[in-house]
Amino acid sequence: MDPSAHPAARLTGRLPGRVDVYEVGPRDGLQNELRIVPLEGKLRLIAALVEAGEKRIEATSFVSPRWIPQLADAEDVLKLLPRVPGVTYSALVPNLKGLDRARAAGLGEAAVFISASETHSKKNINKSMAEALSVAGDVTRGALAAGMRVRAYLSVVWGCPYEGTVALDRVVDLCRRLADMGIYQLSLGDTVGVGVPNQTEEILEAVTRHVPVERLALHLHDTRGLALANALVGLSAGVTTFDASIGGLGGCPYAPGAAGNLATEDVVNMLHRMGVETGIDLGKLVEAGEVAQELIGRKLSGKFLQAALGERDRAQARRRTVPAQ
Repeated sequence: MDPSAHPAARLTGRLPGRVDVYEVGPRDGLQNELRIVPLEGKLRLIAALVEAGEKRIEATSFVSPRWIPQLADAEDVLKLLPRVPGVTYSALVPNLKGLDRARAAGLGEAAVFISASETHSKKNINKSMAEALSVAGDVTRGALAAGMRVRAYLSVVWGCPYEGTVALDRVVDLCRRLADMGIYQLSLGDTVGVGVPNQTEEILEAVTRHVPVERLALHLHDTRGLALANALVGLSAGVTTFDASIGGLGGCPYAPGAAGNLATEDVVNMLHRMGVETGIDLGKLVEAGEVAQELIGRKLSGKFLQAALGERDRAQARRRTVPAQ
C-alpha cells in the first residue's frame, strides 16, 4: 500500500506550517468567574501569557460593569498592559457606548459579536438577532473609522442551549453579512460544545463557499470533550486561527451547561507534536496556567496543564524521598 494513500498521511499533508492562537482567557475566561480577580492579578496573568510567546490576546471587554463586574476595570487593564513589540491586544466592544470607552482608552483592535439564534441573542444581550446585527454594524463602522481593526464572533453556530439545532443556511447568511461589514476575521463559536467533527466539516464547507477560510477562526468549547477533535477538522480544512483560553478557563453566562474554552496548552501541545508551529513556549504556558489557577482559586480543566503539573509534583516527591548519599 502506498503510505501517502493512508488517511492519516493525507490529513498531515494538508496541515499548515504555522497557526495563530488567539488567547481569550483574560476576557472570555474570566467573565464567568464569581471570584473577582483584582487588576494586578489580571495584569500578572497577561504578562505570563506574553512571556510564553502569545501574540494575540483579548484582554478585556467594554461591556457595562453592571452586566459583568469582573471586567469593570477595562480602561485600567488597557492602560497598564505590558507593551511588547509584535503583541496585539484586543477587547470586546458590545455597543457604541463601549466603543466610546474603547477609543478613549486607546484600543487598537475591537471585537463585535452576534448570536445565530434568537433566544440566545435575547438572553445574552436582550436584543433580537436583527438588532444585534445592526449594532455590530454600527460598532464596526465606528471602529474602522477610528483606525481600529475589527474581528467578529458568531455564537452558538453548532447548536443553541435554548433552541437546539441552528439552521446552517442562517449561519451562512449571518457570516456573509458580518464579512461584508469589513471585519478582518470571523470567529465561529461552538458556544456550548455540542459540535462533532463531521458537523464541523459541514459547517466549514458551507461557510467557505462565501467567506475565505483565511478569514475564519474557530472558537470551541470543550463541554463534551470534543474541542480538539473539532479543531483538527478545522486545521485540515485550512483554518489557521484558533481561539483558546489558558487552562480551559471560561464558559458563557447565558449558555447553560457550557464548559470552558479549548485550553490553550492543549491545542498548542497537539499542534507542536504534529509539527505545526505557534511561536508559543509550552513550558511557560504551563506557568501561566499556574498563575490562572492561583488567581481563581481552583484547578482548571486543561488536560496538558494538569498532566504537566502532576508530573512535576511527582518528580519533586521522588527527589524528596531519595536518601542522601
